[in-house]
Amino acid sequence: MKELTLNTSDHIPLSIKVFEPEISNGKLLLINSATGVKQQIYFSFAKYFAENGFTVITYDYRGIGESKPAKMRGFNASMRIWGAVDFKTLTDFIQKEYPDYTQFCLGHSVGALILGINDYSKNFEKFIFVGTQDAYIGNLTFTVAGTALLGFGITLPAMTHFFGYFPAHRFGLGESLPKGVAFDWQTLILNKKSTSKLYEKIGENTSKELSQKTFIIHAEDDTWVTQKGMKNLLKNVYPNLKTTYREIKISESEKGEIGHVNYFRSYNKKLWKIALDEL
Repeated sequence: MKELTLNTSDHIPLSIKVFEPEISNGKLLLINSATGVKQQIYFSFAKYFAENGFTVITYDYRGIGESKPAKMRGFNASMRIWGAVDFKTLTDFIQKEYPDYTQFCLGHSVGALILGINDYSKNFEKFIFVGTQDAYIGNLTFTVAGTALLGFGITLPAMTHFFGYFPAHRFGLGESLPKGVAFDWQTLILNKKSTSKLYEKIGENTSKELSQKTFIIHAEDDTWVTQKGMKNLLKNVYPNLKTTYREIKISESEKGEIGHVNYFRSYNKKLWKIALDEL
């Protein structure tokens, strides 16, 4: 594994890791992380793909993991910046260093939502989506929607205004989030347009120009993702993607546990072939 630091166009250092195979198959996989999820979560998964000939790149968005500033209060970051600047920094790197590779992108949760913000996404051969959707509360189950309304309607804004960032770790929601990221997340949950609303804030995007084959993985026990949410994402944001679905049953996991993040845990290694076979 090679450890690198890339500087964005606005001079923010991003931590990236490159997993290289002993014998390359000429394929590259870029992993776009979920909200508040450090790139280390994907390391075992990345090593597995490298063992199968892929060059794999993971990275931390600004404000997350090894790309976190010394002080979070006042730090300028948002999901829109993650897509327009951070993700683009990675694709610029790929374009320069791996121009002849067949390129794929795995988007986990928000990592799939930001694809349309970066024009380079049209160059990927295929996408893998894991645990992603339009997360508007109207797409969620009644119980989860109630939790989301309380958390994102009251707790998140109150805590974010108090601290200057959202201490998501206190609620088991991963890394603490910069203020702009937290409020973009609130938009995804509380605004009926969800992902489309984020896109409206940045103006032009290329989401509707993406027409690649896309393999969508959904875990049976991921209570935060619904069929309705996935369908609305494809209808409203990515209408031209050519999609196939695979729901992973709890019984397929050795620990009977997949959820929103645990597909990438090493104890679910046998499930990674599902993604590998698609690339």
